[in-house]
Amino acid sequence: MSRRLEFALPVKAKVVPSGPDWLHEIKHDGYRMMVIREHARVRLITRGGLDWTDRYPWIVEAALKIRQQRFVIDGEAVVLGGDGISNFDDLHSRKYDDQVQLYAFDLLAGGGDDYRKLPLSLRKQNLARLLARRVDGIHAAPFEQGEIGPDLFRHICLMGLEGLVSKHRERAYGAGRCPHWLKVKNPKHPAYRRVQDQF
Repeated sequence: MSRRLEFALPVKAKVVPSGPDWLHEIKHDGYRMMVIREHARVRLITRGGLDWTDRYPWIVEAALKIRQQRFVIDGEAVVLGGDGISNFDDLHSRKYDDQVQLYAFDLLAGGGDDYRKLPLSLRKQNLARLLARRVDGIHAAPFEQGEIGPDLFRHICLMGLEGLVSKHRERAYGAGRCPHWLKVKNPKHPAYRRVQDQF
């Protein structure tokens, strides 16, 4: 990839968009992470540029099991509780590093090709193909499309989840804050009050 890898970041919003061109993803409470594989080498890079490859072995093992040998995945590293909901306290404690897995929501590159200029809808298709042979440790994050967004947000608030990130399906992957990625947080979730993690 010719251009330096930089994370696309959502901007805060108060209302979930409901147009037909928006994809809606649950915001899991974890650490943002890029998984970079180059043949037999895998690196896990945080939003702050730290290399946490040695910290989360399950994600590394999963990346090495994927048939494609060169790719860059963007996602959220999480620890899931018994209820299937991400638990930030467990993640932050470092006691469960061997249980940390990745919710993958974007594919920046594959097979040596840079996908960042492609629309999100195509990047999602490429990610689904990459992860078609499901491996424990890395999962494609589910999403919904269109007018369901506001109703979905109400439901995730009732479930006690962190929030929703809505992304325009036709936009490329940008560096830094992106106005076509909108994050709406559940005001009753602990992450709403917690100081934003720097990673």
